[in-house]
Amino acid sequence: MSRTGRSRPQAIPGPRVVIALLLLLGLVSVMLLDGYLRAEVGNDQRIRSDASASKVPDSVLDGGPLLSFRGGTARTQSVPDKTIVLTFDDGPDPEWTGKVLDILDDNDVPGTFFLVGSMISRYPGIVRKVVDNGNEVGVHTFTHVDLSYQSTSRITREIAQTQLALAGAAGITTTLFRAPYSSTNDAIDNYSWPVYKKLGALGYTSVFIDTDSEDWQQPGVDRIIDLATPKSGKGASVLFHDSGGDREQTLEALPRYIKKMKAKGYTFTTVSGAQQQDDRAQAQSGQEGQDGQDGQEQAGRAAGPPAAASAAGSDPEQAAHRKADATTLWEGRALLAAVAVAEWTVPVLAAALTVVGVAVLGRFGLMLVLARRHYRKRNRRRFAWGPAVTDPVSVIVPAYNEKECIAHTLNSLASSTHPIEIILVDDGSTDGTPEIAESLGLPNLRVVRQENAGKSAALNNGVRQARHDIVVMMDGDTVFEPDTVHRLVQPFGDPGVGAVAGNAKVGNRNTMIGAWQHIEYVMGFNLDRRMYDLLGCMPTIPGAIGGFRRTAVLEVGGMSEDTLAEDTDITIALHRAGWRVVYAEHARAWTEAPASLGQLWRQRYRWSYGTMQALWKHRRSVTDRGPSGRFGRVGMPLVVLFQIVTPLFAPLIDVFTLYAMLFVDFSASLLAWLAVLLVQLVCAAYAFRLDREKYRYLLMLPFQQLAYRQLMYLVLIHSCVTAATGGRLRWQKLKRTGVVGAPTSGAESR
Repeated sequence: MSRTGRSRPQAIPGPRVVIALLLLLGLVSVMLLDGYLRAEVGNDQRIRSDASASKVPDSVLDGGPLLSFRGGTARTQSVPDKTIVLTFDDGPDPEWTGKVLDILDDNDVPGTFFLVGSMISRYPGIVRKVVDNGNEVGVHTFTHVDLSYQSTSRITREIAQTQLALAGAAGITTTLFRAPYSSTNDAIDNYSWPVYKKLGALGYTSVFIDTDSEDWQQPGVDRIIDLATPKSGKGASVLFHDSGGDREQTLEALPRYIKKMKAKGYTFTTVSGAQQQDDRAQAQSGQEGQDGQDGQEQAGRAAGPPAAASAAGSDPEQAAHRKADATTLWEGRALLAAVAVAEWTVPVLAAALTVVGVAVLGRFGLMLVLARRHYRKRNRRRFAWGPAVTDPVSVIVPAYNEKECIAHTLNSLASSTHPIEIILVDDGSTDGTPEIAESLGLPNLRVVRQENAGKSAALNNGVRQARHDIVVMMDGDTVFEPDTVHRLVQPFGDPGVGAVAGNAKVGNRNTMIGAWQHIEYVMGFNLDRRMYDLLGCMPTIPGAIGGFRRTAVLEVGGMSEDTLAEDTDITIALHRAGWRVVYAEHARAWTEAPASLGQLWRQRYRWSYGTMQALWKHRRSVTDRGPSGRFGRVGMPLVVLFQIVTPLFAPLIDVFTLYAMLFVDFSASLLAWLAVLLVQLVCAAYAFRLDREKYRYLLMLPFQQLAYRQLMYLVLIHSCVTAATGGRLRWQKLKRTGVVGAPTSGAESR
């Protein structure tokens, strides 16, 4: 059907399509970022053990816990005697890190915190507090993976992203690094050694430990203190944790441990503080010229002081920290801003989807209950609307360039078992549609020509030309069964009925796109109409098949051109005028559904945007009183919830399922998705049973959920963007092939 202002399809997507796609891309990006913060896609949980260390120098394996590569040569350093370097892994943590900082502050000792980049991104305020309190920080990778299994690009990404997060949180970068699952020097093996050499070449000091409190095992407070205590007089790099589980024992042990070590004459420093103490001690003892097995260390020391210490100037306690350059600083802040959006968006979206999921399942349950009641009520042996309607009716067929279909449409009407007049209103066709109609020689056909003015104008012209009190409206690409008109007009035996919705069927259902739409028509549209019929708030008389009392149409001013969904518009108007709108399930019409994704997009875009226009136009119906206000009280909320809100969010259930498969629990997420699919399958099967359809098409339901529903989501987003920006949508003529021929009575199981 032609519409005014039709335009040629554009090869380049319009700006609103681009906005819709950008919104979807933004949402997917936010979800991927949120998942990455928790565990990278395909998160690698492998931990290497018992690998050979034949390529690792003995001086490294047996050396001190501080490993650097000054001048390109491996050098290890030990923590000076009577000195403790307190190190904390796996933070920052919103519950435990702050309490650890309070203990360190109360006891006036510094700590060195090896931070996980994803945790920095989520809790930047804690990182600022760590640094502001005079502590050092180091890189503990972004996602806490064993780097010996990772590619060079992954390792680079893990380090770089952590540094960006640190720059965004505290304005600094660091030269300290500790690999996950590698606490002591003997954890270095042939696989990880190249990683340490690469990081050393970049100026990093890899920090190991020589004393492990094993607090992560929660062995008891006394045991933690004993394990963290070094051999008498020796210095130590000691490992504690400020995240990764219940740290109550750590919090209780830490102040007692500090007091114990101070009582033994120990001092506390940071990693870079220990390095500089060792450098000064080596310089004073004149060890630079020592030969023998210390040759490697001599070469390292001859290269000068650590790069971090040189950069730090007169602040040795913060030698590992460097002020982030402007580019890194702003990139880090951008990362934290994106993370903040993800941290807020994903939980809110998850909560919204929970509500939507409950609503969708509730809708399925409501549809099943009411559809069953509707079927039993309308198919009782003695059910009747009132006196049988046998008077002739007028069938109005608006048409524009329907040469492929018009003969099938008119011939199907010619076979009607109910007396009818056919009014073909040609809306300025240029393909010979009216001539084809006249050549059929049908005695009850009138062809009315008008200048191209749109479907609403054509229908109104047909209503004015109609000779009978009941008018049936249909599309020019639709065919009726012989008894369709008779079944459609029987509800008019009730004088309170102003309009009747028929049962639209997809005729070209033997393609994948056609099968998807067939499922949607049977399950989504017809189960809905049964529900709305019983509730007395039918929102739409389908353009493919609808019956109207002529006086009712004229009373509400005819078909309005205010919206693109003239069928929804007039249906709501009839409700508000006090007329009943009902559903005649046995009045079947066969229509040609769009055969391509592009055609489908244009049709559904017009439908969804037109529905929004109609709902906005009749928004005051929510305040209508009496029987005429039933649509506003019941129908309007249901249509908004089930035709706009839940369709907008429902496809995201699939996206969230994919998110959960990647980042949470693959098996549980897949089972949950299959359970929802099963519920939909049950509803669809029941709908097919009521409509006497063949079940084989339900094999396409999973594919419909994966592909078709996402397309409908994009269409709805597109419509919402158009509505929000105040755009106007032109009517478009869908391409027809004429594949839907005239059916015979009882053709419902095609």
